[in-house]
Amino acid sequence: MDREIIQQIIKSALAEDVGDGDHTSLSTIPVAARGNAKLLVKEEGTIAGVELALEVFKEVDKDLEVEVLINDGEEVKPGDIVLYVSGSVQSILVAERLVLNLMQRMSGIATTTHRIVAELQGTGTQVLDTRKTTPNLRYLEKWAVRIGGGVNHRIGLYDMILIKDNHVDYAGGIEAAVKAAKAYLLRTNKKLQIEVEVRSLQELEQLLAVGGADRVLLDNFSFDDLKKAVAMVNKTIPTEASGGITPENVLEYARCGVDYISMGALTHSVKSLDLSLKAVVN
Repeated sequence: MDREIIQQIIKSALAEDVGDGDHTSLSTIPVAARGNAKLLVKEEGTIAGVELALEVFKEVDKDLEVEVLINDGEEVKPGDIVLYVSGSVQSILVAERLVLNLMQRMSGIATTTHRIVAELQGTGTQVLDTRKTTPNLRYLEKWAVRIGGGVNHRIGLYDMILIKDNHVDYAGGIEAAVKAAKAYLLRTNKKLQIEVEVRSLQELEQLLAVGGADRVLLDNFSFDDLKKAVAMVNKTIPTEASGGITPENVLEYARCGVDYISMGALTHSVKSLDLSLKAVVN
């Protein structure tokens, strides 16, 4: 966990939500009031964001005490209690919505990822996330993918050279784009992998001829062409499939023999897992 990134996200989110004060709690709950609350699961899934929740509670009020019963990556069902939090009632109420928003989102991503990883078991294919993430929450969403058993692709534009269709078209073709990328790495002395997206078997032929790629991205290929592409590459570099891949058809893509499948659906269209924070009243 990168605490610097986490703290930045939490502070920004609390500033957005609290403003100059939680006036509902300030007006209805005595400052000295102490209480307990439980984080309750309301549907089946994979829990994620527990570690993050601890950081939120700590940021809101360092004196809040949290007892964790279920850890990140564990399977949950309705009625399960993930954690108890006790201390200042005003502080618990300030932290409540941020904890739930983050954990519900992360748990939804982890749940979807876990189900796909289970679907692909035995195929040798790993599932990757993409940059199709919520702005400013990419770190958390990719963290949730890892909790669900998936693998992170590049984090941003800075940690890999990924030559996509627009780069190829603007650069003047596969060969020109790859040669320019290799020259750039030599010139700048950067150690980055080069991945190249191809849209057809013809473009794949061009890439294999020029060489220099560390991975090939086979985008929007039919199943027949994907199988042909995997055979053409013949394990000389890792293969990745993308484009139109859903939980319903992911296994069929994996059966084509690719090493990786990248899915924007892991992060851009998942349903949050239903959780709630409820007061424990004696």
